[in-house]
Amino acid sequence: MRIAIINVPAQRGIVSPCITALQKGFESMGHRSDVIDAWTDDGFRLPSYEYIVVSAETLSFFSRKFPDCLSKILAATGGVAGKKSAAFLGKKCLFINKALAGLMSIMEKEGMFVNWSDTLLSAEQAEALAKRIGA
Repeated sequence: MRIAIINVPAQRGIVSPCITALQKGFESMGHRSDVIDAWTDDGFRLPSYEYIVVSAETLSFFSRKFPDCLSKILAATGGVAGKKSAAFLGKKCLFINKALAGLMSIMEKEGMFVNWSDTLLSAEQAEALAKRIGA
């Protein structure tokens, strides 16, 4: 299965260790996974993937909003409707449940079917989640 991991950090140019652990976990299950940076990539490759993982961070600890690049990369492609996907919140914030619900709402607004959601606390947990999703 081809899996796209969309990295949406709060600031440009940051790659979390959880993202590389997710990719490692998917590839250990025999899947092909690619990391797409929401700040620099345009997202036109997304329709060619079978599963889409979005790992996003809130703008700050007290905020439950996400960078604008998340909605832009999902809206730029028209072919993500009906795709199975997972939503991961990568940074601790005060309103963690509301932020995760907001992330899933953004994804479902574009027509994606979110069948997995969780918060990523460590790289080991991220790798274990990827192995569970890829099974």
